[in-house]
Amino acid sequence: MSPLALFLHADVVVKTVMIGLLLASVWTWAIILTHSTRLRRINRATDSFETEFETARDLDEFHSRRGGEALPHARIMTAGLTEWRKSVRAKQLDKAGARERLTTVMNSEVASELDRLSDRLNILATIASAAPFVGLFGTVWGIMRSFTAIAGANNTSLAVVAPGIAEALFATAIGLFAAIPALIAYNRLTHGLDRLEARLGHFADRFHATLSRELEQEG
Repeated sequence: MSPLALFLHADVVVKTVMIGLLLASVWTWAIILTHSTRLRRINRATDSFETEFETARDLDEFHSRRGGEALPHARIMTAGLTEWRKSVRAKQLDKAGARERLTTVMNSEVASELDRLSDRLNILATIASAAPFVGLFGTVWGIMRSFTAIAGANNTSLAVVAPGIAEALFATAIGLFAAIPALIAYNRLTHGLDRLEARLGHFADRFHATLSRELEQEG
């Protein structure tokens, strides 16, 4: 009655379900580890970036030093600064239009960064919702096969019934094993992305205010 024995003695359909759920579990943990590590790295780098930004006296020097980093804040700053430079080089500077374009460009960059960071999180949601039902399908199929075998053997003793039912129920257990971590991780990672979205929005607003002050000094 070990897990390996339950798998080996299961019906081919139930085995297929189990293998699929185990692969989904491996995929789930790969996504969890990848996204968790990336979010922690981004949050640590963001703390340093925001601290230096608040104390920077020369915006161009700060951008040349940190604007090329693979960091959402750096990309937002680059997008805003690029649009600002295009606006001030125009023959006639439209300050109100420039501010609107800055808002549009930086908000678009925030959305793009969030889309990139949330990539494959929908897989966790899919596994969390579908895995229990896939496991249940394996269980139902296995129990049907067990009852068919019992009827053929004309023997309803517990020793005959229990192994087949245990093999079938093992599919549901694997489904839950895949679904529960996926659900928990999806909620935690989504919460982390929501907090990062708020930080990106606040930074975009502060940087917009900085560039707006720079526009006021232009002719």
